[in-house]
Amino acid sequence: MPALNRSHILRGKAYGSVAGLYPGYFAFVMATGIISNALFLEHQRFLSEILFILNIVAYLLLWLLTGLRILVARMAIWADITSPKLVFAFFTAVAATDVLGVGMNLRGWSDAATAMWTFALILWVGLIYFSFGVLTFLNTAHGANVVHGGWLIAIVGTESLVILGAAIAPNFGAYQQSVLVLIHMFWGIGLALYGIFVTLFAYRIFFFDIEPDDVSPLIWVVMGAAAISTNAGSVLILTDTGIAFLESMRPFIDGVTLIMWAWATWWIPLLMLFGFWKHGVRRAPITYTPMLWSLVFPLGMYALASLRLALAADFAPLRLISGAMVWVALGAWALTAAGLIVSVWRDMRSVEGLKT
Repeated sequence: MPALNRSHILRGKAYGSVAGLYPGYFAFVMATGIISNALFLEHQRFLSEILFILNIVAYLLLWLLTGLRILVARMAIWADITSPKLVFAFFTAVAATDVLGVGMNLRGWSDAATAMWTFALILWVGLIYFSFGVLTFLNTAHGANVVHGGWLIAIVGTESLVILGAAIAPNFGAYQQSVLVLIHMFWGIGLALYGIFVTLFAYRIFFFDIEPDDVSPLIWVVMGAAAISTNAGSVLILTDTGIAFLESMRPFIDGVTLIMWAWATWWIPLLMLFGFWKHGVRRAPITYTPMLWSLVFPLGMYALASLRLALAADFAPLRLISGAMVWVALGAWALTAAGLIVSVWRDMRSVEGLKT
């Protein structure tokens, strides 16, 4: 192959890789961060630190690639952000920022965590109305396929602001109480969004035909959204606000938080059944896809939500569930990471083949 043609093809592949970057790839940071945080709280500090360092590198790299995509592939990113199927995937950047911020706060990096929460809040404000504008004005009956679960990532991003916000609220000094009121509002908004989306989700899966392609790893977000709502509610229960009307909400938050945990638990066997039907009955092959990180994250979040609920409810048996689930999540993370490494290695071999 002539050198000029090889160079042209290599540049084309590099552009294609940047232009085709999945907008939900920040789910890698979400999944890695939530498992790191859970391991930290389970006193598995060595493993937690390894994942935390990896997560910082991944977070910076993904923002670098996103910035490069904005510079060289504006049309591709505009197509994604105006697509009803993909626009909610951008909320993974919000959740990833908050999850990493929680990890920073656990390690005493309070100022950095505050900056991360502020950045995540700005991203959320920019995305929440834009995404619903896309859903309202650009959606079609064909595009309204909520079954893949991606729309529920908006809930994950919203509730993540509650969890980090409660931790860094004291850093705002005189505005601390305003932040505490705000995060209670975010918790309520997340629940309202969950009510909307899970109704559409359940209607789609129970009343229309389901094909193997409909059962993507993103379907696990329906459980992950309930788990993070549990985690956020538990955080609010454990937070001393000093505001009378927020304190009066405690019984309501207690009840709803337990219900959301039960709801998340109920989904796990059903989602496993969906996976068995797709890969065992319909024989669809298991291959690596960036969407797999949206399966790993709910497992880690369920582990951490169970731990936080155990503390909020003072119910020790839940810690047994948390302790077991964190290792299940870590195993899923390791398998998915192996798939990512193999995928990258194959791409590199393909590029090397073009060079020769």
